[in-house]
Amino acid sequence: SSVEKRDEREEGAPTGPEVKIPIPNALKAQLVDDWERITKDKLLVPLPRNPTVAQMLTQYQEHRRANKEKRKTARRDDDEIVDEIIDGLKVYFDKALGNILLYRFERYQYKQMLEQYPERNPAEIYGSEHLLRLFVQLPHLITHTNMDDDAVQLLKEHLGDILKYLHKFAPSLFADEYESASPAYVAVAKAT
Repeated sequence: SSVEKRDEREEGAPTGPEVKIPIPNALKAQLVDDWERITKDKLLVPLPRNPTVAQMLTQYQEHRRANKEKRKTARRDDDEIVDEIIDGLKVYFDKALGNILLYRFERYQYKQMLEQYPERNPAEIYGSEHLLRLFVQLPHLITHTNMDDDAVQLLKEHLGDILKYLHKFAPSLFADEYESASPAYVAVAKAT
């Protein structure tokens, strides 16, 4: 029976449906460039970002509402659903950043940012570079939820829409230049 199967699974094993969130090729290239700049070139994303994750998601909501009549599938409760997804993304981002979204070289910068801006959440410091990394992790994270197939499909549609927005407005959302880390930073980052 399904109860026995559930008991046989290991603790922490995925329980929800498998999800694929297609990331546009240009954003995949952005992820590769980001990885190279940080891990190979020892550069850092300048922080705090402008726009931050929170600001970018608000801009997305405003853009979406302004273009509502252009969408074919506008439901009455669509704005509420999007608001809920945006709120959820911010929570996931804040929880995931320090645990699974940073490269080792960025951890000391993260510690510095938390000390420098104790009143801010990570979504109010970090930007689209790090949010894009969350989109890579989301399919795995979603499988650990108890969402039904319809909810997952709806979530997938909206996440895809956010990725299209990131792609369309990439020049204003992603940093052109990364910062060089000081020799002192590099020494501390390597030691941690």
